[in-house]
Amino acid sequence: MKVALFISSQTPESGGSYTFESQIIDALLELHSHSKHTFFLYVSEQKIPEWTVGICLPIVSVYLSKLSKIKSIVWTALSACINKIQHPRTRFKIENWREKHLLDSLALHQIDVILSLTPNCPTVEYPSIATIWDLQHKLQSYFPEVSEAGEWDRREKFYTEMLSRAAFIITGTETGKAEIERFYQVPAARIKVIPFFTPQFALNPVPIERNIKTKFNLPERYLFYPAQFWPHKNHVGLLLALKYLKEKYNLELALVLVGANKGNEFYVREKVQELDLSKQVYFLNFVDRVDLISLYVNAFAMTFVTFFGPDNFPPLEAMALGCPVIASNVSGAQEQLGSAAILVDPKQPAEIALAIESLVKDDLLRQKTIENGLKRANRWTAKDYIQEIFATIDDFEAIRRCWK
Repeated sequence: MKVALFISSQTPESGGSYTFESQIIDALLELHSHSKHTFFLYVSEQKIPEWTVGICLPIVSVYLSKLSKIKSIVWTALSACINKIQHPRTRFKIENWREKHLLDSLALHQIDVILSLTPNCPTVEYPSIATIWDLQHKLQSYFPEVSEAGEWDRREKFYTEMLSRAAFIITGTETGKAEIERFYQVPAARIKVIPFFTPQFALNPVPIERNIKTKFNLPERYLFYPAQFWPHKNHVGLLLALKYLKEKYNLELALVLVGANKGNEFYVREKVQELDLSKQVYFLNFVDRVDLISLYVNAFAMTFVTFFGPDNFPPLEAMALGCPVIASNVSGAQEQLGSAAILVDPKQPAEIALAIESLVKDDLLRQKTIENGLKRANRWTAKDYIQEIFATIDDFEAIRRCWK
């Protein structure tokens, strides 16, 4: 079959979505010859991504300039008028010009199925294999990033159509599968569980920058939390845990925060001042991958206390790099991480603090957590993931061959 793989214009600042897509594309480029299917990379941006230069897969751009968009809008409207004149009894309908442009391209290249490896699958009249990471707008609709400025309605409309139409849906856990069945009444047979993989850069890191503490003027021992500044990342809960550590256990640990601002960083900084933690908290903003690896390697522990999950990369990255993980016990976390992490209730700063304190006072526990993490990190790679994608496409081929 001919498969249209839609790729986005993610950048490293995008966080986990960039990591996911770039790692999968690397695995696909390495292993595509193992599949009997032909892959076309579909891009919607005017500028073709630089990393595509020289690759052996065909690239199709569905970008439309402003002039082309105007022409498409006028043409679809004109076509609808002509059709109504020729067939007066038919319903007057103007086609979606974006959808028509995409469908024309898919037909031109004789594409059999659309494949989207991120939650942005086009919802058009075409067979598709879609990916879903979470349905947090249904589970925790009170967070502003999934509810304000029309975001809840946008997500609900998009997921309702995408999940209902997709031939197969890929998700990372059985918990996620159950949520898709529950919220959108999708038959279980159409949902494929493919676990999140550990990024290759963490499994085979570049030479470590050993002077990272000097570079950022960090203390010898610090906690590490790589997360964009969204409310659901629960930075405030972690700050309260830091305060609790100081007052309850007389432990004054540093906390290193990295990640792009998504509207909540100023509030987090205010909380740092309010809780009198300014000497303990380090804001490094966005860091490149080399520094990120070094921060993991040198951290005392990684505290991933988000309210969203469980499909997140940082815990797996930390485990691969020998950094013990304290993570939120969100729905599906036990399935994904198991005994490889110390799981805590993200709503309870005292519980987060107790987990940190247990690693400080019990070095054997810390070493055991590291060992379990390394085993978990090496269990599933991007190559394993793409092989499961190939198998899913094979499954659909038996259906798709029934029509031209």
